[in-house]
Amino acid sequence: MTSCNVCFHKCKLNEGQIGLCKTRECKDGTIISRNYGRLSSIALDPIEKKPIARFMSGSFVLSIGSFGCNLSCPFCQNYEISQNDDVPTRIVMPDELLDMALELKKSHGNIGVAYTYNEPLITHEYLRDCMELIHNAGMVNVVVSNGTVSSEIFAELLPLIDAINIDVKGFNEDVYKRLGGDMSQVMENVELASQSTHLEVTSLIVPGFNDSIDDMRSQAKWLASLSPAIPLHITRYFPRYKMQDVPATDIRLLKAMKDAASEYLDDVMLGNV
Repeated sequence: MTSCNVCFHKCKLNEGQIGLCKTRECKDGTIISRNYGRLSSIALDPIEKKPIARFMSGSFVLSIGSFGCNLSCPFCQNYEISQNDDVPTRIVMPDELLDMALELKKSHGNIGVAYTYNEPLITHEYLRDCMELIHNAGMVNVVVSNGTVSSEIFAELLPLIDAINIDVKGFNEDVYKRLGGDMSQVMENVELASQSTHLEVTSLIVPGFNDSIDDMRSQAKWLASLSPAIPLHITRYFPRYKMQDVPATDIRLLKAMKDAASEYLDDVMLGNV
């Protein structure tokens, strides 16, 4: 039995077994990536769509995703790929991704690559190999993540990351337990990112789940202790995945959360409104 070191789950896998995230497998006594170079999604997006609002605004970025995630959010907006490993994929090796990024730079002003859609950090080997090539070509790397990865792996990747948006699911340990997550690991990585790269934070507000204004105030106060300039996106939820019967977030609640967060942070935005 071999233990995976990618995140706090530390899945213990027998030969041939696959981890909780659906991307890590035990093969010949070693934990390997099942989805290295396997992309389910490729698009040229405005960087604001990530959402990244305060880094190279107005730019377009080649955005890629694979499959798998190490959380189990019942409201996941991309559950078709994050909670499923039986999806169509296209093999794109790092050198091919670089060629694609450079071609789009010529034709559409592409600034680099965004690793997004599913949870990218659990496929850290592919990110590292791609990011090095992208940086060497003078382009940027953008990451959109739930922040649930070991600090050792995150610290290895951070020098190659130019901008990151980390999704803070809620500032309450109970919220993370209900998602199969670990709030302390996310907090540690938010702090690491705040010290070394452009960081933005997103919180998707789901009615009856993580909609405490007091929790939002505590989250904003903590983020401000790292830097009051960290941009915070407070985002509206719409019915999705296993929560089809939960109505969209009341905009009045989002505005109240923005007011609470703005007591501590300089740059609070509402999303999906």
